[in-house]
Amino acid sequence: MADPVEIVCDLTLGPKDVVARPIAFSGAKASGITLDCRGGTLGTSDMTISYRRPTVLIRSLKGDGGRWSAPRNITVKNCTIIGNLRLVGLGLNGQAEPVRLSSLKPGHTARAQAAAPTAIVLDNLVFIARGTLPLYLGPGVTRVTVNGSRFEGDTTATALYLDAESAENRITGNRFAVKTTRREQIAIDGSAGNVISGNVFEGAVNGGIFLYRNAGEGGTIRHQSPQYNRIEGNRFLYDALIRPRPAIWLNQRNGRTTHRFSAPDLPLGSGLDPRDFAKFNVVRDNRILGGWKGLIRNTDPTNEIVGND
Repeated sequence: MADPVEIVCDLTLGPKDVVARPIAFSGAKASGITLDCRGGTLGTSDMTISYRRPTVLIRSLKGDGGRWSAPRNITVKNCTIIGNLRLVGLGLNGQAEPVRLSSLKPGHTARAQAAAPTAIVLDNLVFIARGTLPLYLGPGVTRVTVNGSRFEGDTTATALYLDAESAENRITGNRFAVKTTRREQIAIDGSAGNVISGNVFEGAVNGGIFLYRNAGEGGTIRHQSPQYNRIEGNRFLYDALIRPRPAIWLNQRNGRTTHRFSAPDLPLGSGLDPRDFAKFNVVRDNRILGGWKGLIRNTDPTNEIVGND
């Protein structure tokens, strides 16, 4: 299987252009690049994709001496992406071996963030899911802006996943219309300091935004908790005839998974306590259409829940 095409300079497509191979922005050398599709398409309906081989990959590279070369200030805009886009640093997911090994020592959050892509702009995109998770922000990814985009198609996962140790991302003015098998639209798994505002969630029957910590999955200790997130001014659209899952659920798992048994017994993060600790979050001025305020679920008094209806 061919490697992805490396994007090493600014690139502009036309509305009828279709890129039929995976593409990648790799390492610091990709920093500052803008890809403007101008309505063109990345990926095809029959292209082989997976979490290991996404349609678009923005990744860090490990160099000599173990130092990580991380891309920053990349912009991808005005594209239709058929399949998936993934941003990854230490590993392809939260269970990757470099992520797991780092998590066994103090300072994991800082290491993950230093090794991961940062300051990435994803603007005016259409994500068409093909069974896989359409947008994934991996461990340590920071300062990503996802703005004015639409999520469509079908997935067995979520529409957007913010993985452990990621932080300070902005998800604004998007429309989430992915048909999920059973999952929520956005998972905030040990991700902190994010802003999720002005989005519309269509058909949110399987859930809107869930905050939790996947303690111990794959033997990885989650150090950071889903705290200091702001979820404001979103709209959740429900079919009143169907019994839905919550629009917003803080502390959705709280240690109630078998993943916790996979983690080593160390006094660090979720190894010390597998609960979610979703605290100090703000949930404000969200509207639930076809549902009721009880679809916002919270069990921690430090979270500010105000002005929702």
